[in-house]
Amino acid sequence: MTEKQDFDNIEKGESTENAPDNSGQKAKPRDLLYAVDEVPPWYLCIILGFQHYLTAFGSTISVPLVLYKALCVAEDRIGLGELINTIFFVSGICTLLQTTFGIRLPIIQGATFAFLVPTQSILALPQWSCPYTEAEKGLVNLTDLPNYGSPEHREIWYSRLREIQGAIMVASLFQVVIGFSGAVGVVLRVIGPLAVTPTVTLIGLSLFPAAANLASEQWYIALMTMFLIALFSQYLREVNIPVCQYQRGKGCGTYKLPIFKLIPVLLAMVVAWGICAILTAAGAFPDESTGWGYKSRTDTKISVISDAQWFRFPYPGQWGVPTVSFAGVFGMLAGVLASMMESVGDYYACARLSGAPPPPVHAVNRGIGMEGIGCILAGAWGSGNGTTSYSENVGAIGITKVGSLRVVQVGGIIMILLSCFGKFGALFVTIPDPVIGGVFMIVFGMITAVGLSNLQYVDMSSSRNIFIVGISLFFGLSFPYWMANHSNVINTGSDIVDQIMTVLLSTSMLVGGVLGFVLDNTIPGTPEERGLTKWRSQDVSSSSNTAGLSVYDLPLIQPLLDKMSWPKYIPFCPRFDSSVCSCRDKTNKDHSHGYTHQTDDQKGDTIGKNVGFENDDTRL
Repeated sequence: MTEKQDFDNIEKGESTENAPDNSGQKAKPRDLLYAVDEVPPWYLCIILGFQHYLTAFGSTISVPLVLYKALCVAEDRIGLGELINTIFFVSGICTLLQTTFGIRLPIIQGATFAFLVPTQSILALPQWSCPYTEAEKGLVNLTDLPNYGSPEHREIWYSRLREIQGAIMVASLFQVVIGFSGAVGVVLRVIGPLAVTPTVTLIGLSLFPAAANLASEQWYIALMTMFLIALFSQYLREVNIPVCQYQRGKGCGTYKLPIFKLIPVLLAMVVAWGICAILTAAGAFPDESTGWGYKSRTDTKISVISDAQWFRFPYPGQWGVPTVSFAGVFGMLAGVLASMMESVGDYYACARLSGAPPPPVHAVNRGIGMEGIGCILAGAWGSGNGTTSYSENVGAIGITKVGSLRVVQVGGIIMILLSCFGKFGALFVTIPDPVIGGVFMIVFGMITAVGLSNLQYVDMSSSRNIFIVGISLFFGLSFPYWMANHSNVINTGSDIVDQIMTVLLSTSMLVGGVLGFVLDNTIPGTPEERGLTKWRSQDVSSSSNTAGLSVYDLPLIQPLLDKMSWPKYIPFCPRFDSSVCSCRDKTNKDHSHGYTHQTDDQKGDTIGKNVGFENDDTRL
């Protein structure tokens, strides 16, 4: 019996997998339990929504744990807990906005690693140097600094966070304009895999110091955490755990849950966390703060749970009014562009796995624009980061076979509700540093590998391509490293220009990505050699769609829009017709760009090719 039949027997007592279609013929069997436009029972929505929350948990919590030292939060554990709750709260809001008014696909919005590198570059400027970090290096006397968590200390990291907030909010306006203006297709057409590869790869590679510093607090614990993640996600991924269930009219029974596929990172963190607690109780770790392994203890931060508030509602401007600088805005633009490319690839993968037709142009435009709005909200709330679509949650749909839009919306509500409990965020502050370091080793390594996976479209037997990839990656690491050690080397006579150039040239993903883009578009090479042919010609119509293009319609107001003629001129409105905005001969356009006179259902199948992304869930 298939998984579909087994589930239908649970819910309905019979299988509808091979039910006849409207023509009276036997339909093709589908692999989904619930498609994008179908709604499971309310209790399943809650369970499956919580599962999406757990799937996104590992990546979302990683961002504040990477940034808190650069932000100078230092040992203000209560503040770190509030930052964690804020980032989950904003992720929940953005998920609801994206699934309701944006792309309208079951795709979770969460913190993005694309903003980490430019954020660290901004905070590396001399005016944002952290006195507590300097005290650790012996450059400043720690006793002369405000106590951790005091109002004076909080103002130190509030001011840094406000700078990042302003940079994210202003830079994200670019994404809003690119999305709602319909320019996203044009932007993505001039970017090929040889530009994307160094951009994304350098996100992971440039973050290795954060992972190494935390892991080096106790390498044995870090290696154990890495082993557990590898064990759960790779070796035990096909092992299902029997779970009790109750069937109405049939009593108790069991079903198999692929728990190791769903939450391997969270499981590994919990197990490693528990082992550290046992070793702490057994006296295996030193009691002195200077001893190697001290930060593996689980009792050094336990007071944060009792000190945290039971209930705290994150609100816009909670850290103060955001500040804006030219250097911060220009530096953050690199993260915005990388995040935008990542999301477009996820849209097509999510549509394929959830039983929806490939998203039409208006839906992609609206999705990117809504993500820009989400990043503005993230800046306003002060999460220290932006938001983007989560590939791991798209993969979870493929595992669970549940692509219901309502399930992900429930997941967004769960994010919001749990983030309002102060002690919930404080609980995760107590995770030992070496455990976090082990998680970072895996997570950042996966980001690096995802970037390199784009080379599958490129002819790597070509010396041209090897030259571009090698130079862009190596120079993208080398020059920002030199800039980090010579922060005052740029002196143009203008402080604003100096700061802008310092941030841009210190951002490895920008340096490597721009170099790859320039070399790829200036060194002669055929489209096949450059990977553009495969990059832009994937078949996005191969999946069996169970829903029509109506899933991309706007809620409530769509019947009204259908009665009007002007929405066909608006790039983010359903029924948008790109041909009416072109001055070129329509016949020539059809032949040169792949557009044909199609029905709405047929149009959706070619959109992915025209935008330049395909339905590959291993893409960004």
